[in-house]
Amino acid sequence: MTDLGLLHHFLGMGVVQTDKTIFIHQRKYAMKLIEKFGMKDCKSVATPLVVNEKLCKVDGSEAANESEYRQVVGSLLYLTATRPDIMFSSSLLARFMHNPTKKHMGIAKRVLRYIQGTLDFGIEFVKEKTTTLIGYCDSDWARSEDDMRSTSGYAFTLVSGMFSWALIKQNTAALSTTEAEYVNAAEATSQAKWLRFVLEDFGEEQVEGTPIMCDNTSGITIAKNPVLNQKTGHISRKFHFIRKAIQAKEIELVYCKMEDHIAYILTKALPKDRFACLRGLLGVKSPKRLEGSVDV
Repeated sequence: MTDLGLLHHFLGMGVVQTDKTIFIHQRKYAMKLIEKFGMKDCKSVATPLVVNEKLCKVDGSEAANESEYRQVVGSLLYLTATRPDIMFSSSLLARFMHNPTKKHMGIAKRVLRYIQGTLDFGIEFVKEKTTTLIGYCDSDWARSEDDMRSTSGYAFTLVSGMFSWALIKQNTAALSTTEAEYVNAAEATSQAKWLRFVLEDFGEEQVEGTPIMCDNTSGITIAKNPVLNQKTGHISRKFHFIRKAIQAKEIELVYCKMEDHIAYILTKALPKDRFACLRGLLGVKSPKRLEGSVDV
């Protein structure tokens, strides 16, 4: 065996290590992406999406080049490996892979313009003595213009600020705001149980229940009070296992204020200042803000 020293590149990702942090980025891939789609000299923007931006399958604009659109969106989805700040915008665009319009292509190019201004951004992993898993879940009720489905998302971090996992998806349209939050919390609970199992294998057993932050007090009440089950009988039984997880003290639903709710960045377009704040809490930042000398 040959010792090649510290890891610097892996599957197109750059790795920078200091005494206290590990920084992972895809700067070279992002630069090639910008050049490939003719956006090298474009003007950058502060956010990937305009606030309250709504997309639908039929928007009145002309059809776009479907092959090119799929290439752009597919490339952006791969970039989310180290850039969860574009996960919502990339996943939103992925809903229109079939028969995209020029408006959809315009939004995709706006995301590329955002990437242009944040080429060196990546995820920071911080070394700490303890590792406590914390989850965040949020649901944007009935935001889809085509089928009125809710968009849900959840993210997990460790107490050190290390990003672990983020995902967004569309849920059923037949639920109210509270019920959509409840279903999302149940899905986050399922992920939390799996992450607890993985961390235990790594020697980082989570002794206390994993807190899952939620901004809907009614959803928290439903999860903690089985008496309300008769009022939510139309929710699939598979989502009620969250109550068993709470009773077993594997997870704990905790109310979180909107200002600190990381999962917000996964479910909706946000203003510049709010987006930048949550992006930092998610662990996505420029290497210029890291401690020590970092050369990307």
